[in-house]
Amino acid sequence: MRLTVRDASKLLQVSEKTVYRWINQRMVPAYLINGQYRFNRAELLEWATSRRIEVSVDILAEPESGQVPCPGIAEALEAGGVFYRVDGQDRESALRAVVDLMRLPDEVDRGFLLRVLVAREALGSTGIGEGIGIPHVRNPIVLHVPRPSITLCFLERAVDFGALDAKPVRVLFTVISPTIRAHLSMMSHLAFALRDADFKAVTLREASREEIFREARRVEASFVPPSAVQSAAEAVPS
Repeated sequence: MRLTVRDASKLLQVSEKTVYRWINQRMVPAYLINGQYRFNRAELLEWATSRRIEVSVDILAEPESGQVPCPGIAEALEAGGVFYRVDGQDRESALRAVVDLMRLPDEVDRGFLLRVLVAREALGSTGIGEGIGIPHVRNPIVLHVPRPSITLCFLERAVDFGALDAKPVRVLFTVISPTIRAHLSMMSHLAFALRDADFKAVTLREASREEIFREARRVEASFVPPSAVQSAAEAVPS
């Protein structure tokens, strides 16, 4: 769905004047279509997340046919797996190692997935700061995976991801989803979890899988459904 300036203003909870200022400053990802600016929901959420901008939960309300039930972050992490001492000398080789480890259906072309992840990084770093990165595919529908998952990888050596705080990345949460809605939901849940000091702490010290899953379940239990609160999609601190 292509959002208007008015839509973006509502979802970002700022004035339309502010949105236009961000466009003129080339701060926000926008497209000029037939003389009118348009926005992509997924891109807008990513942009707001990386800049700690609180967004309206209406950003998750994109209608789709054949919706896939979205798991919580603990279930998504258990599906995607947690891996330690993952190799990688630079951003691309680290992503290649991550893709090789991911639990994907046989029909998924891992080479294609790697190329898409690398291309996504070229558009803008997914390093969100504090040594954490969230590689993901901006248009997840092409992957044809049956369910959303989050693969957590701890790199053997920190790698420069061009993060906003210039810190090298050692912790990678790779998000894979079958639909745009599932993608937005996973990004929202992950943003919520990474705001939690204890969950972030266990990831930064590379805790055991059992401890990470336990903290994820604890955080998930406190996650307020979007229908019940205006700011459940609040951004990750960078």
